[in-house]
This record gives sequence, C-alpha cells and structure tokens, in this order.
Amino acid sequence: MTQNTTEPSTKSISAQALTQFCDEYLSASAFKDYAPNGLQVDGGRPIQRIVTGVTACEALIDAAIADNADAIMVHHGYFWKGEPAPITGMKGRRIRKLMQHGISMIGYHLPLDAHPVIGNNAKLADVLDMTITGPLYPNESHPVGNIATCTPQSADSLIAKITQALGRTPLHISANYEHHAADDNAKTTANSERVIKRVGICTGGAQDMIEQAAIMGCDAFISGEISERTTHIARELGIDYFACGHHATERGGIQALGEIVAQEYGLPVTFIDIENPA
Repeated sequence: MTQNTTEPSTKSISAQALTQFCDEYLSASAFKDYAPNGLQVDGGRPIQRIVTGVTACEALIDAAIADNADAIMVHHGYFWKGEPAPITGMKGRRIRKLMQHGISMIGYHLPLDAHPVIGNNAKLADVLDMTITGPLYPNESHPVGNIATCTPQSADSLIAKITQALGRTPLHISANYEHHAADDNAKTTANSERVIKRVGICTGGAQDMIEQAAIMGCDAFISGEISERTTHIARELGIDYFACGHHATERGGIQALGEIVAQEYGLPVTFIDIENPA
C-alpha cells in the first residue's frame, strides 16, 4: 500500500533541516529512548522526495530506491541499545544500500508513540473512535501509554472495529473466563456481562503495561504484541486484552508525520506499507 501526499516538486531541504523540524515537532529531546532519534544515516544530498514506513527494513529501502527517494522516515530505525556495533551482515547491507544511493534515514521511536496529536496511540484511538483522556502512568510528562474512553460496547463490537480499522483481526484474551477449582471442581465464572468503556492504549510491544491498565481501572488494554504471561495476567486481573499487531498499531504515527512534512515543505511524501503479520 502506498500513499502519495503531494505531487512531485522541485523544492528541497537538507537532512539536517528536516531533522531539526521533526525533532522540535515531536519534542524528541524529552525522551530517553532505546535508539537514537533523528538523523541516523546521512545520505549526503538535498532531499526532494521522501518515503515513510514503519521499519527501515531492506524491502522498504528497495522501495525507496525504486521511488527515487532521497530520504526514508521510519518509526523503527537502527542502532538499538544492546545490538552489536559492527556494520556487517544484515545491518551492513541495509546501510550500504542507503549510502550507495544517497538516501538519508531518519527515525523516531518513543517520540512518535507519545505525540498527543499524531502519535501512534493518538492515531489508533482516532480510528477506533476513542478519546484519549490522560496518561497510563500519571507522573509521565510525555506519556508513551494512554487511557481513552469510548462508547460502551462489548468485546465483540470492539473486535469488529479493530478489524475494520487495521485490516486484521486482533487476538482477544477475555476477562470473562471459566475455571475449575482443584479441590471440588466448582466452576467459577469471572466478570460476566462486561462492557468496555475505559481502555488503556500503548501500541507496539507494550503488553506488560496491562497491569498498569488494570490498576488505572481500565476495562480493556490494547497493544500490539502478546506474551505467554499476558493471558494469565488478563484473566486474573479481570481485564480484556487485544493484541492487534505491532506493525499494524504503529502505521498511523509515521504516516501522519509524513503528511505534516509534506504540508510544511511541499515535498512529495509516499507512505509504503511493507506487509508484516507480527
């Protein structure tokens, strides 16, 4: 899937100026992150065409080359904490292609999750007809998780809405569950006839924030991934969990940032969605 946000233009901007604009717009300096935010690879030439995508994988780089792009803007870039430093193997191939084709790569991780207007959480809430009311962790000045409210609805109704909005059916762990006590086989049903109206949201790999969502009185928690432990936590804390896909929940932020850049500088920006079921 691609989306052109502007028509071709002869305008250009330097990688440094584009990064400065995005840094300021996203308040990037306010975050302690797992990877550097901003310009990660300098292609060394003026930027006239931009491609955006979720992850700076080789397939996105190839698509940017085919699009004659001068820059790639992503949510998941390079140089994560704990990864090997040598630019070899897969990382070497990716960066070599960028440098050989003069393509700059700009990435924003937590700043793009947390932005209150175009962030991943905000855009996901928008497409699910939810209204963000506050942070998931009350003391965070730039929260990466949020609480939202919605029209009271059943889990089935929310599943249908997520499926329509993201193009994939979420994995749902219901707070309504049955178990048999070991001593007398007495069946217990928890949380029958639940209605969802207060929802915790944190896109991507934030499944372990489910406990905080329960503490904050949420009826449900939405994120991207699920771990084995998440099922038990949801059932035992009495909170519905919706694993909607890491990639699927994080398309909105980078796509919206591209649209902002296109409007600000009149440059052609194309969102390219590299299919990812995870």
